[in-house]
Amino acid sequence: MTSTNPVWEPPTASAADSAARDAGFAEYLASPEVLQFLNPDAVRSPGPSVPVRTVTAEGRSAPVNIRIYGDAGAGDGPGLVWLHGGGFVSGSLDMPEVDYMARVLAHAGTPVLSVDYRLAKDGVTFPLPHEDTLAAWFWARNNADSLGVDPSLLCLGGAGAGGNLAVGAALYLVDSGEPLPAKLLLAYPFLHADLPKPTHTPNTEAMAGLPRRLRFTLEDCLRVAENFVGGPVNLASSYAMPGYADPAGLPPTALLACEYDDALGSSELFASDLERAGVPVTFFMAEGAVRGHLHHAAGLPEVQPALDFFQNALSSVTAR
Repeated sequence: MTSTNPVWEPPTASAADSAARDAGFAEYLASPEVLQFLNPDAVRSPGPSVPVRTVTAEGRSAPVNIRIYGDAGAGDGPGLVWLHGGGFVSGSLDMPEVDYMARVLAHAGTPVLSVDYRLAKDGVTFPLPHEDTLAAWFWARNNADSLGVDPSLLCLGGAGAGGNLAVGAALYLVDSGEPLPAKLLLAYPFLHADLPKPTHTPNTEAMAGLPRRLRFTLEDCLRVAENFVGGPVNLASSYAMPGYADPAGLPPTALLACEYDDALGSSELFASDLERAGVPVTFFMAEGAVRGHLHHAAGLPEVQPALDFFQNALSSVTAR
């Protein structure tokens, strides 16, 4: 495992922190303050300059915008379809988590397709974000030639809520007999509506010092899940809460977890479930990092080990 230094500082009360006590966590996550950097004064790299363009995929019930980073490849390499994080109710294509990472990976030679899926608010619930994910995936497969990627090496991934959508889409592809991603790349995916106990226990004093916006309590998990599902979690499809599904048949998986994450046990449990199902899995613990690491450390040296982990996962991908 590779260590990274903590990028957070002692907490101070904020309007968003106070609002969390009075509003549902879905509304709290949607607050602009939640996605603020932990260290807003840090000097951050904007990421490499790469070609960027936007295309539109026709979805089952709505068009889906896809932002493509990078030049067309030589036709024999991998590509990555990525779903951003944000608890299903926040985040965008412009958030540093995806923009910075996509620029780094595209500059290294892997085109990245960032998906503008519908957020779970204003009446939107599952399966609409799931449908958007599949629409983007099928568009990427069908247009692999124009992207300059080998369709058999196309990968799928996401962070947080986006990791949920990636795994849910992969389960659907398994069940429907469609071509699967060559690999799943997941960053602290939201897969369970509860908090499995982690095998690794971080420093409890440090955890207690985290700002409220970085804690993810059991109540938070349930609220996020119920908001996404649009009802009781126990009625959810396995595509909506994929941590409870049988993972047999899923593609090889590269899983990034963060040490200071209340949901660390979820990532550990999913990795164990994959191993028991015979799915190859590589697990990277970003030591000293908090949930949302790809966002909060974007453009800083602290995020490089995590990006190296994903770059290595892409460089070693093979056709299924």
